[in-house]
Amino acid sequence: MASRRCVASVIRHFRSRILSNTALENPQTLIFRALEPPTLRGPILNLFDSPRGFRCRDSLRFSTTRHFSSRTTNPSDEEKEEDEEEGEEEEEEEGECSDGEDGEAPASRCVVQRGKSEEEKVEEAGEIGYKVIGPLDPSENPFKPYEPVFAVVQIGSHQFKVSNGDSIFTERLKFCEVNDKLILNRVLMLGSKTQTIIGRPVVPVAAVHAVVEEHALDAKVIIFKKKRRKNYRRTKGHRQELTKLRITDIQGIDKSENVATTA
Repeated sequence: MASRRCVASVIRHFRSRILSNTALENPQTLIFRALEPPTLRGPILNLFDSPRGFRCRDSLRFSTTRHFSSRTTNPSDEEKEEDEEEGEEEEEEEGECSDGEDGEAPASRCVVQRGKSEEEKVEEAGEIGYKVIGPLDPSENPFKPYEPVFAVVQIGSHQFKVSNGDSIFTERLKFCEVNDKLILNRVLMLGSKTQTIIGRPVVPVAAVHAVVEEHALDAKVIIFKKKRRKNYRRTKGHRQELTKLRITDIQGIDKSENVATTA
């Protein structure tokens, strides 16, 4: 045990000498070279004369090289980081401009939305369930007296049971103005006194004609938000945009009032 402690102390002594005498040859690399062990005197010399001491002495004669590399800063990398930061700032400014309520910000800082073509408008309206025919002629009178016929139509995600002369409120319809004529082509069911037609899922030959009477706002709904343990409470009002439609005609079913007789 005493010999092991002695050898350990000698190794620590040499290691401290090696670290103290090293020189910095490269700014990115440190090279440590071991020094030859000094002349030993006394009982320690007898330790190295033994076979075990010979192996220890050989182990002390080492030469190691340690490389400490550090990441260098490349000017091109810094420029790329600055460009990315500027791009993020511009995107934030564009988002703030597009989310603003005024809508009077300069066009150079806002994202200009591309106008939709007529084909895109027709396709989007068809997905909702209607088709715009055109404005109503002032000399035209599309309204008819009541007929004992009803239809179930789907506009967006809502379904309505209507007859001619009825008025319905739907969510704001795009690409149509007041006094425009519409065709509601997503008819799920038709019914009269003599027959009932059920679509799978729609009736292909059926159509419901309507006229846009008004674009209005629904009653205000108070939205209350709260986050517990954060003293956060907010109330916000919301008014849903609506479109009022007047049903003028239902086509695709026999409108005769003859009741079928049973034998």
